[in-house]
Amino acid sequence: MSPPPSLSDLSRVELEALLVELFGKVAALEKLVSEQREEIARLKGLKGRPSIQPSGMDKATEPPQPGKKAKRRRRGKVTPRVSIADQVLKAEAPAGSRFKGYETYLVQDLVLSVRATRYRRERWVTTDGRTIVAPLPAGIDGHFGPDLRRFVLMQYHQGQTTLPRLTALLQSVGVSISKRQIQRLLTEKQDGFRDEAREVLRAGLQTSPWVSVDDTGARHKAKNGFCTQIGNDRFTWFGTRSSKSRLNFLDMLRAGHTDFVLNEAAFDYMHSRNLSAPLIACLAAQPETSFADQAAWCAHLERLGFTALTTTPEPVLIATEGAQWGSIQAHRFLCDGVVLSDDAGQFAVGRHALCWVHAERLVHKLETFTDVHRGAQQKVRKLIWNYYADLKAYRVNPSKSRRLALRARFDRIFRRRTGFVTLDRLLARLHANKAELLMVLERPEIPLHTNGSENDIRCQVTRRKVSAGTRSDVGRDCRDAFLGLAKTCAKHGVAFWDYLGSRLGVPGQSLIPPLPGLVRCRGQPA
Repeated sequence: MSPPPSLSDLSRVELEALLVELFGKVAALEKLVSEQREEIARLKGLKGRPSIQPSGMDKATEPPQPGKKAKRRRRGKVTPRVSIADQVLKAEAPAGSRFKGYETYLVQDLVLSVRATRYRRERWVTTDGRTIVAPLPAGIDGHFGPDLRRFVLMQYHQGQTTLPRLTALLQSVGVSISKRQIQRLLTEKQDGFRDEAREVLRAGLQTSPWVSVDDTGARHKAKNGFCTQIGNDRFTWFGTRSSKSRLNFLDMLRAGHTDFVLNEAAFDYMHSRNLSAPLIACLAAQPETSFADQAAWCAHLERLGFTALTTTPEPVLIATEGAQWGSIQAHRFLCDGVVLSDDAGQFAVGRHALCWVHAERLVHKLETFTDVHRGAQQKVRKLIWNYYADLKAYRVNPSKSRRLALRARFDRIFRRRTGFVTLDRLLARLHANKAELLMVLERPEIPLHTNGSENDIRCQVTRRKVSAGTRSDVGRDCRDAFLGLAKTCAKHGVAFWDYLGSRLGVPGQSLIPPLPGLVRCRGQPA
């Protein structure tokens, strides 16, 4: 990159923009150098980066259970979910023996059988020339029955099997089916499931006091993308996109709505993101406050001259994010909800809280070189662990006095100077996040970590490992929808097998209520 003619001729805004650009390039180069060093070490047979184990702060700070001794975990009583058929086995006893009842021995078995039915549908021709054909039985949609469709969906999504292995399994038990036909069973005519997954997200965002979020890599159309998880103890939803920007995250929080809204929440967002006051006033002075889709919103910005501006921050980007946030609030999503994340920048919207486990991990992973450094690191970690344990106790029994004491103690821990320069800089960085780390003091109902999100998103990581990725938008959306529905079912004690049977109309299957209704019921106060 060629340097400008003279740095002294640049304005402050231009210098800040140049500095931001250089910071981005330096970060990219540092990442590239790190990857190249790891590759060189691997090719030379040298040791790679050290494998740092989890700190274990959350488990280590669990309070001991009073009056309870640790017991060895034993297997629970076997309780089959199906009716038990009794069968009496006769014993050959010699003459004169006395009958002493029965000794019970429970055996569970699985029967896999293939059934093919040829329906001979009557055809009649009425006097006026119309043809009447007898309808198919309820639940029959296509040439494969609802039980087979349920088995395919269950094995692929919750069983995490692959398409070739599922094809081989079905063919080995006698089903005449191809890999292409199984692919169609997984992706075609699944609008009902995708709609229910979207309604689950809407119900969760409307009724939940908090949501935790996380993301991971995902392949789509032979390109790297990102899968984002949104959920809590009531629901789970996944969405895969090509970007992990804040604009993309706000679009996901709209839960399928495409409108852009200019309201008080939108203008507050623009102020927080440092959009200039004249531009905000220009937007507020216009009579239009709601725009149906992206095209209408972009046309509005172009009429106002936003697209021709080159100032920092980018006016079009901040205004679009603000209008998306206005849409989220207009649909009553996250009105008073807290977004809990691992400090990824794109998730910092609305009321934002940070994960303490990720914050402590920065201290845990810090590289030390002397005994003095190691001593300072261990002392700070002990202080953080003790503080974390007291935050757990505060969540159980919050009070104003404890809240004030914990705030003051936070300053003493993270403003201290240890003499280890790198550690001191890290503590200052964590202290700058005080409001987000201590959100739990104002909202004790939110958790202190994002372990729930990491557990939820693990199924997407497994799917990524066993499959190369999705090739169509429909396949991507179906994968995200079914994995999210399976996680949501588990959180409400509903077997995914029963859920699929209820939705597919399997004969004799008990009715499973709509999952959005279950999410809303869990969100209502008792």
